[in-house]
Amino acid sequence: MTGSATQGIKTVLHPVSDLAAAKAVYTALLGVAPTADAPYYVGYEAGGQHIGLVPDGGGQVTGSPVTYWEVPDIEAKLAEVTAAGATVKEPAHDVGGGRLVATFTDPDGNVLGLLQDS
Repeated sequence: MTGSATQGIKTVLHPVSDLAAAKAVYTALLGVAPTADAPYYVGYEAGGQHIGLVPDGGGQVTGSPVTYWEVPDIEAKLAEVTAAGATVKEPAHDVGGGRLVATFTDPDGNVLGLLQDS
């Protein structure tokens, strides 16, 4: 392996059809209030992980959460996984605060995410 190692799964985004209903359930499950609460996204910090709720599926199939692997260099990791046979679904882009995210599919069509914090 010549690429860089990931820093583990830090973020899981759950596509939801009803943000308010999902927020109630996840708040009860996690036992903490959201750290981000907007009409377009609700996020929680719990147990060293970030759990996010994305309304209207956020481009994903509802019911299929996407795990985001934290990496030090998102472009390098995208190049590495595509060279290994993955297909970029969503190129790296800034989602605010300098955080970059990207998604790709494995050979079976499973969606995986990458995350880089500045």
